Amino acid sequence: MFYGEHLHSIDNKNRVIIPAKFRAPLEDADSQMLYLTKGFEECLFVFPEKEWKQQENKFKAMAFTKREHRKFQRIFFAGASQALPDKQWRILVPDYLKEFGGLSKEIMIIGVSNRIEIWDKDKWTEFYKSSRENYEEIAENLMDF
Repeated sequence: MFYGEHLHSIDNKNRVIIPAKFRAPLEDADSQMLYLTKGFEECLFVFPEKEWKQQENKFKAMAFTKREHRKFQRIFFAGASQALPDKQWRILVPDYLKEFGGLSKEIMIIGVSNRIEIWDKDKWTEFYKSSRENYEEIAENLMDF
């Protein structure tokens, strides 16, 4: 669905343009509504509506009687924001999400299969370098081919 990495910028109105390669799956969907929220490693997650609903259903199935489940749900959903791309395929990143991600002018927009991630360019470069060194080890620990 979403693949690759794209260097972009965030404008002075906190708008980010969705890369052209990511638009086709969104145009083919029933809804172009996107959901932004706090991700991990200081990035932002961006989900298309259908995928957001699937994730939401998984989280609703978590037992709210468990403290860690409640904490996660609060941060994940309280940090969420809807965004409908404009005619130029720009979405607004709310100030609190821009701050959470530490986004500066240059950003990386990353396709991660079912979601898009928005990273500050320098943070992405640092993450990629440190993770690339362990890529084979990570694969060996996770994959059972």
